[in-house]
Amino acid sequence: MNSRARNGFTLIELLVVITIIGLLSAVVLVSLNTARAKARDAQRKEEMLSIQQALQLYANDHNGSYPVSSGWNGYGVGNCGGLAGTLTGASGYIPNLAPTYISVLPVDPSFVAQSCAGYIYNSDGTNYKFLDHVLPESYPSVNQTFYDPVRPTWAWMICSGEPACSTW
Repeated sequence: MNSRARNGFTLIELLVVITIIGLLSAVVLVSLNTARAKARDAQRKEEMLSIQQALQLYANDHNGSYPVSSGWNGYGVGNCGGLAGTLTGASGYIPNLAPTYISVLPVDPSFVAQSCAGYIYNSDGTNYKFLDHVLPESYPSVNQTFYDPVRPTWAWMICSGEPACSTW
């Protein structure tokens, strides 16, 4: 019998340890990504509620009228990556809302300049619809707040009422 002491680890032992570490890392990364998505959803909800409140304050000061847009205005959605609109003043993607009624118009928390995602707004003065075009995040379900029946698989919504909520 060879009585020499064994020094080090075998290749099999090292591979087993590396595999276990890899599996644990994968589980942690999946958990972190889920937590990040939930955090972005929470931020999105807060920003949309802030916009809704700012729009109501604007309407209170302007005889029930909302800021008028020339079609859908947005930030981060123009030409799918080109920035459309600005974040304040008369040229803001919601005209004249910031800085008087909200300090600055928000940018979607998952905003990436190369994507077709971001906040968009449309109003005829009487009604408005504000959307968050989200890719590829979560979406509200039927009967949940922020659900858009027109865009159920790619947008979050707040609106003033009919016809904007169900047809725009």
